[in-house]
Amino acid sequence: MINIIVSAEIRPKPTEYIIFGPLPTVYVKYAGSNEEHTLFDYYPDELHFNAQEFIGLTEEQARDLKYKKDLAYLRS
Repeated sequence: MINIIVSAEIRPKPTEYIIFGPLPTVYVKYAGSNEEHTLFDYYPDELHFNAQEFIGLTEEQARDLKYKKDLAYLRS
């Protein structure tokens, strides 16, 4: 079964980022489930996400999105 993301939230908000504090983490819910899952965390000084970017994606596509943004950042 392919899990489609129907809701996403990033906590703590990247604007609240404090050096050595908790990293922003993407939490998602999949279609047909009320259970929240941790997708990944990231360094907000390197990557930027909007929770809406994940809606409609599969878990694999969402992780691929992070990979592509990370690669673009490293190449810049």
